[in-house]
Amino acid sequence: MRTVLIFLLLYSNVYGQQFGTKEIAAMEANAHQRIIGGEASSFASDNFDVKYYRCLWEVDPAARYINGAVTVYFTTTTASTSIILDLMNTLQVDSVKQRNGTLSFSQTINTVQINFSSSINAGALDSVSIFYKGVPANTGFGSFIQSSHAGIPVIWSLSEPYGARDWWPCKNGLDDKADSIDVYIKHPSIYKAASNGLLQSETIIPGGKSITHWKHRYPIASYLICFAVTNYSVFNNTVQLGSVTLPMQTYCYPESLAIFQSNTPKVLNTMQFFNGRFGDYPFIKEKYGHVQFGWGGGMEHQTSTFIVTPDESLMAHELAHQWFGDMVTTYSWGDIWLNEGFATHLAAMYMENTYPASIYTNRKNVINNITSAPGGSVKVADTTDVNLIFSGRLSYNKGSYLIYMLRFTLGDEVFFKAINNYLKDPALAYGFTKTAALKKHLELESGKDLTKFFSQWYEGQGYPSYNVKWSTLGSNNVKIIMSQITSHTSVSFFEMPVALKFKNSTQEKTVIVNNTFNGQQFIKQVGFVPDTVLVDPDYWIISKNNTTQKIAMSNSGEGIADIYPNPVTDPLNIYLHDFSAAEATIQISNALGQVLYKNVVGLINGAELLQIPTRQWARGLYTVNIIAGNRKIVKQIVR
Repeated sequence: MRTVLIFLLLYSNVYGQQFGTKEIAAMEANAHQRIIGGEASSFASDNFDVKYYRCLWEVDPAARYINGAVTVYFTTTTASTSIILDLMNTLQVDSVKQRNGTLSFSQTINTVQINFSSSINAGALDSVSIFYKGVPANTGFGSFIQSSHAGIPVIWSLSEPYGARDWWPCKNGLDDKADSIDVYIKHPSIYKAASNGLLQSETIIPGGKSITHWKHRYPIASYLICFAVTNYSVFNNTVQLGSVTLPMQTYCYPESLAIFQSNTPKVLNTMQFFNGRFGDYPFIKEKYGHVQFGWGGGMEHQTSTFIVTPDESLMAHELAHQWFGDMVTTYSWGDIWLNEGFATHLAAMYMENTYPASIYTNRKNVINNITSAPGGSVKVADTTDVNLIFSGRLSYNKGSYLIYMLRFTLGDEVFFKAINNYLKDPALAYGFTKTAALKKHLELESGKDLTKFFSQWYEGQGYPSYNVKWSTLGSNNVKIIMSQITSHTSVSFFEMPVALKFKNSTQEKTVIVNNTFNGQQFIKQVGFVPDTVLVDPDYWIISKNNTTQKIAMSNSGEGIADIYPNPVTDPLNIYLHDFSAAEATIQISNALGQVLYKNVVGLINGAELLQIPTRQWARGLYTVNIIAGNRKIVKQIVR
């Protein structure tokens, strides 16, 4: 769900109240407490696939009551004499019809079983219409809310994760999407009704009523189908996405009209930003929209996000879900980060692009939240524990930071190409996904095995604390010794590339070391003599309590020259160390005695590292002569 995003902590102001990750994650966890466990899963039968829903709902915002008629088109997967749909027992089914004939049915354990007059063959397309009414149950985030704003009645739905069955008969799990829907809402004509897709008509009928018809022609999960009714003010914008002019439609409370009109252009900018990086807006043949509601955050109903107020980062988070959560939907609560981690990260990307001065402060704040406890995995090990599922620290923030680290490890060009391939995968697009599917696409594009990465960062718990010991090596290089301790025993060592920024009062350079074991040593050229090093200066990695230590290299005075590789490849490295002289002369000659290289270099603490180009040298035997004070060294190398 969809309101827990990194930058709410800094940017969100909902009617004067700050909603940070901690507060909204707690709200979500509390709301789910009632439905996780015995009532959490769908009890619909698996002998059919939903193809289409046609829904007629009669509601009055002044009363918490629904009168509905839902027609389900489906194909049977096996020869069947009945199907079972999810529907809470608080709603009473009056009748079920099939091609104008009446079918027998029974309601038990929050389901309705519909019995056919004769067996339906496997693969057959058929339909049934369920007529029902009553006061919906109150699970999930409320599912079906009758409330008020400024003294005016309002009614709205919010069905995540399993609340759709509270107010309409459906297949309620994370395993089946309808190909399309039509929604007809019958309501007092003094109000406006919002739902998914494109508005088709608003028809006034006798009795002071109207029927509002919405049509949506994309696959959709049951929890993303929605409606809301009140005295909405409606206004329209458009956003240019390539050659497409996409409608943006806003339904907001009249008392909020000014702020929605003022802030909506921000989400249009976000739409262009996401569209350019993650491919076409997934529902580009229809619209995007905002519908104001009274819950303290937002919910990314497909094409029709419900939102409490048009906060910039909140709008970005909910919009991101149209790609990650709506077009591709997590198959399991254990993988909720595929919805929430990505939406959180995309909102962060947009805010970083829009407010670059805040990048490092915001990233640092998020890392501090993730590392505020020593354990915790992104993978939800116990999907009956709402505190794990809706953990702002883990599913949202740490999930988002897995994406930062993947971008850093693979590079943005490879990462974003892989993500676009992932979104366009015919096996995933407009369907359901798992972490393994994401991993596969990242590996295919990068050519890297990411098994260890996901084992450590997705399944494992905790984070590393780096210790960097370093020393200057001559006038241009540094020697680095990398070690780490981990905060949790589930991971003994986090293998990661790590950025180190070396600097002095006038110069700086960042180098990357691929840290794969403790005590690992590196020699890196920085081009000057630094006095300071910063670990992960741009905050790409989850880590905490990193330390650095500048150490003086010992000098035995023995005078040693390490020359490698031999046989030579380009470049040739000559590492001088443990000299007592202040400078050294290096001369390299070929077998004919011709001098190909000669240089006098200063030695800092008796050391220097030279990298000599050899690409133009002919194959053969070469002699290296080194003179430093009274120390002379002669070595032969082969090209």
